[in-house]
Amino acid sequence: MSTVPPEAERLLESEPVMAHLGTCVEGRPHVAPVWYRYVADEEVVEIVTTGRKLANIRENPRVSLSIQKDEAGQTRWMVSLLGTATVVDDPDETAAARRRINEKYGAEPAAYAENTLVRIAVGSASYRTY
Repeated sequence: MSTVPPEAERLLESEPVMAHLGTCVEGRPHVAPVWYRYVADEEVVEIVTTGRKLANIRENPRVSLSIQKDEAGQTRWMVSLLGTATVVDDPDETAAARRRINEKYGAEPAAYAENTLVRIAVGSASYRTY
């Protein structure tokens, strides 16, 4: 049985909108924007990141993602995901994922070379269209 409903998958794959990644360390939440790519056949979200987000994930892999599409200040849809993150410290896998994500968002393939790949296995998903 799929964790992510088909309509939520369609929304996640529909266009390059920003996600907000929620991490938590020592009982303190941290939320930051990230680019992402949803891999439907694996129910995994790929991000490439660095800094506080990456450090938090290394300490506590439980994360959340909130993705929302707005038009002229009006919400059109939203998807919320809860999952477990795994840091992938493989330069080749990271470079390939970075190229895929950068392509989705129209950035140069080699942009953000300092970032590390994180794969988030989706544990639960909810969505809403407006």
